[in-house]
Amino acid sequence: MSDQTGDLIRRTENQDVAALARLLTVLEREGPAIFRDQPRLLQPASQAFRVGITGPPGAGKSTLIGKVLTVLRARGLRVGVLAVDPSSPFSKGAVLGDRIRYSDHFNDPHVFIRSLGSRGSLGGLSASAYLMVRAFDLAKFDLVLIETVGVGQTELEIMNVADLVSVVLVPESGDSIQGMKAGLLEIADLFVVNKADRPGADVFIRELEASIRLDGSERTAAIRILPTTATTGSGVEDLVDVFEKARSQSDWKVRRQDLLRLRSEAKALLREQAERTIEAKTSQVQSADDFAKLF
Repeated sequence: MSDQTGDLIRRTENQDVAALARLLTVLEREGPAIFRDQPRLLQPASQAFRVGITGPPGAGKSTLIGKVLTVLRARGLRVGVLAVDPSSPFSKGAVLGDRIRYSDHFNDPHVFIRSLGSRGSLGGLSASAYLMVRAFDLAKFDLVLIETVGVGQTELEIMNVADLVSVVLVPESGDSIQGMKAGLLEIADLFVVNKADRPGADVFIRELEASIRLDGSERTAAIRILPTTATTGSGVEDLVDVFEKARSQSDWKVRRQDLLRLRSEAKALLREQAERTIEAKTSQVQSADDFAKLF
């Protein structure tokens, strides 16, 4: 398996899309133990700029990403998409939507879309996401868009994976923004008010600006708010300009070595390893005697 995985890595580095697809499957199956045999995953020759796109359900994240893809491709950029779908709390299975999302880009050889189940993670990302984004680095994509499950304040893990975090809201989010505010202000680099053609959008944007100013921290002072209407494409060029400006600044590569980020990734991957061990041991319990032998 090690030789086969090494071959997939070499082909992925040569931008072989079929090899990338198989490598992502291997990463999800093998988990973080794969680092022992494949250290090149830890030191890719290039790095793709990672944009996290999160927010509550119904905000239009997938539609917005479809429009963003169109603009990025018009600018000649290669783009990967990692779309995290909710997993069943019982079967851990998920309805993976990569065949119906972003249909305009399905046959574009310079766009690669992969769906991934959250596997019950309250942070909106499974540990496999940490591994998969490294494969996109190997494949020399310019950007990777990471769309998370969309459950609000629990999505804090995205800040440890993405280089820029966009939180997508809609004008109707006003009633729920107070409940989400603490978490959103912690992770957001950019607020996108989508469906901005709806009544009340201007009022909501002013309320959001006031909430940011009230926080008063140095970090929130840099947060931007952009209105968009994904169905028409309004504001999407401006949004991509923000992504491109952030990508042009090299400090995001330095921030990836931040100790808090590294420790958070290590914690997620070690937790994944522990859960695999627990799952393997508990699956062997066939009787009360087997149960007693576990302890």
